[in-house]
Amino acid sequence: MEFMYNAFNLLLDAGATVLLPVIITIVGLIFGLKLSRAFRSGLTVGIGFAGILLIIDMMKENLGPAAQAMVKNFGIKLDIIDVGWGSIAAVTWASPIIAILIFAILATNIIMLLLKATDTLDVDIWNYHHMAIVGIMVYFVTENVILGILATVVMAIVTFKLSDWTAPLVEDFFGIPGVSLPTMSALSSVIIAAPLNWLLDRIPGINKINFDIKDVQKYLGFFGEPAVIGLILGGAIGILAKYPISDILGLGVSMAAVMVLIPKMTSLFMEGLMPISEAAQNFMQTRFKGRNFLIGLDAAVVVGNEQVITTSLIIIPLTIAMASILPGNRVLPFADLAVVTFRVAMVVAIARGNIFKSIVMGLVAMAAVLLAGTATAPVLTELAASVGVNIGDGLITSFAATSLTVSYLVYKTFISNLVISIPILIIILIGVWVFMKKLSEKRTQILASQQSDK
Repeated sequence: MEFMYNAFNLLLDAGATVLLPVIITIVGLIFGLKLSRAFRSGLTVGIGFAGILLIIDMMKENLGPAAQAMVKNFGIKLDIIDVGWGSIAAVTWASPIIAILIFAILATNIIMLLLKATDTLDVDIWNYHHMAIVGIMVYFVTENVILGILATVVMAIVTFKLSDWTAPLVEDFFGIPGVSLPTMSALSSVIIAAPLNWLLDRIPGINKINFDIKDVQKYLGFFGEPAVIGLILGGAIGILAKYPISDILGLGVSMAAVMVLIPKMTSLFMEGLMPISEAAQNFMQTRFKGRNFLIGLDAAVVVGNEQVITTSLIIIPLTIAMASILPGNRVLPFADLAVVTFRVAMVVAIARGNIFKSIVMGLVAMAAVLLAGTATAPVLTELAASVGVNIGDGLITSFAATSLTVSYLVYKTFISNLVISIPILIIILIGVWVFMKKLSEKRTQILASQQSDK
């Protein structure tokens, strides 16, 4: 036992870039991968993490001083930097308790499948980080492993149920049958968009607005590319920081590099985790023969939809403008602007492609993300620093983790008075369940009516 304790401490002292490959390798072996494949997966994930650390250092050296100068020059109170979901995912996978949480999520999925409490077979191991980060942050605040595990389990249950409830939208609007999307970065907006859509449908005049701008994408497409977003935003921040022209251009190119390189580094994560995901899928299918499942996939399968992209290109600049005037917000949107498509994909589906309603609901959802990001940035920054992701003296956040509405609610529940907060959370979830159930039944009746007319 002493040897194991010393070995574990040695890994912790070596840092996340060493600990992370070891954890992934062990998970792969448990799912039945050969040592060589498991080790290769772990090493690939570790390389991706190391790359993200390098990009974060570049952001710290370039964006940090510019943001501080901008705040000083214009009194803009946006002192929390959005470093992107990939950076926060790296923090999640670098946590010492990540292995425990991954198996807690998998066990929750298996138990719910056995009890027929869900139809979603979540094989997207990569997106487990959306559920795990909540437990990790609860553990970091409370220093209670049990509470951390319970928070992750609750996140898993909510994720799988939301996946089931929104699967008809995935089939009907996006045309992908037999698939659900257990990606909380996409699902979280549903609990805001669904009731807001119901409300907009009952406001006279507003409920008559229905238009679709299919040609907008071809005019804004170039400006919606991540590199161009980074160049423009970096240059704009340089101008607001009153930098000389050469420094403005340098900051623009540096931020363009960040926007391009972060997705490439996070793609290494997915590449490394793919064999783990496949092994997990085989592991599940051999134990549930003859059962029809909704295959849980990454929401990336729907964000390429033309209406989703068009809506995102409109919402991105509006989100930046909103951030500067939203009362209580301190988040400077940046790295995660490139993945606004994930935050609005289900919003667009709920709105049935109505661009007007999609924009209204999408902005409300993004406002909630900014405010939750502001509230949880101090803890997230300390957590990131504890695993080696340190951006200097400033605070960091992203449009993921506990900035997501559902994740924030669960996180607050487990760090507050449980006697009071858990019943409140249960009431909220029951309300969401009843509302989504009614929407699902109504949608089923409409589809049945359409089929009978044919």
